[in-house]
Amino acid sequence: MYSLNVPVPSAVACLATDLARELPGARSRRRGEHTLVCKRLDTDGPDAAGRLDARVREALAGTPPFAARVTGVDQFETAVTGPSPVVHLAVESPGLRAVHERLCEAFDPIEDLEGEAYVPHVTVARGGAPERAAAVCDREIDPVEWTVDELQVYDAERDQRVSRLSLPA
Repeated sequence: MYSLNVPVPSAVACLATDLARELPGARSRRRGEHTLVCKRLDTDGPDAAGRLDARVREALAGTPPFAARVTGVDQFETAVTGPSPVVHLAVESPGLRAVHERLCEAFDPIEDLEGEAYVPHVTVARGGAPERAAAVCDREIDPVEWTVDELQVYDAERDQRVSRLSLPA
């Protein structure tokens, strides 16, 4: 499975790492692994990965850089996949939502995760004690704002970035 991700600034990664320390027993991401998934990109056929970059670029032609903002800490009490709860940084970005919608037109949305169900977020940790997750979600944080001027195609199977797309596309 591939995905189109938004790289997050170091301030967001540091915040996620700091919050994860308050969630013993939960599986957290290591520093440098924090991203914001814009859209999962399912591929079909043996040469599909080779065409993926071109399809993404075509779908996003003319897309300008856009603003994103981490506004708080929240959780998915019951995750669609994987361990629960999922503590995450909530992200507000009309531009990101617009990109996601464009990509849902070019690539089928994954049920219960994308389209109307899409919730922009940066995962802090999965699993662990629900009480601890709730306590972390009660924390107030200073918002972190940045301009998204790059997107990255990521290969989950190989755990590596495949390509990047500078904005404006």
